[in-house]
Amino acid sequence: MGALTPARGPKQPQQERSRATRLKLLEAAVSCLAERGWSGSTVSVVAERAGVSRGAAQHHFRTREDLFTAAVEHVAEKRQGAVRAVARNLPPAGSVARTWIIVEELVGLYTGPLFRAALHLWVAASDEEQLRDRVTALEAKVGREAHRTAVALLDADESVPGVRETVQGLLDMARGLGLANLLTDDTARRDRVVAQWSKLIDAELSGSP
Repeated sequence: MGALTPARGPKQPQQERSRATRLKLLEAAVSCLAERGWSGSTVSVVAERAGVSRGAAQHHFRTREDLFTAAVEHVAEKRQGAVRAVARNLPPAGSVARTWIIVEELVGLYTGPLFRAALHLWVAASDEEQLRDRVTALEAKVGREAHRTAVALLDADESVPGVRETVQGLLDMARGLGLANLLTDDTARRDRVVAQWSKLIDAELSGSP
């Protein structure tokens, strides 16, 4: 009797393989954009980093603009999902410690590789007309989602005069800290600013004088 042939596991469905390839391309695109900028981030460079062929990349994303706008949107959604998940392990409501953690997480949206990648995309869009409308719409969508996330985490009542502006000011401040962090490590100053803003936000939302 001949040797038994080992049973093979079920083949990975084509749809699942395709989804995995797409995710690799999206993650690689953000990394390339953050490290190399727009001019150094081609579809070929991204495909090589993702470990797929250029043809596979173009199968998923018809143009370079399709790839990079989809990549920034994908990673922004992941990052904001991670920020929202923080709500499950926060200190009790009404504490400055809780507000500090929330503010720190929101600032984190603008101080990592995603923000650096998005910034390169914004700069490219200012010079390239074919990108401008898409990036403007993407930034508006990401900004709205960041605002909704902040409101939910802070349990902010935007029907109260000034609260919406306070939340938006927090996000504008976070974006500014992200810009300051691009050239030098601004961690020490950022920590002080986050601590102060946490006190201000807590006082504003609690109605304290």
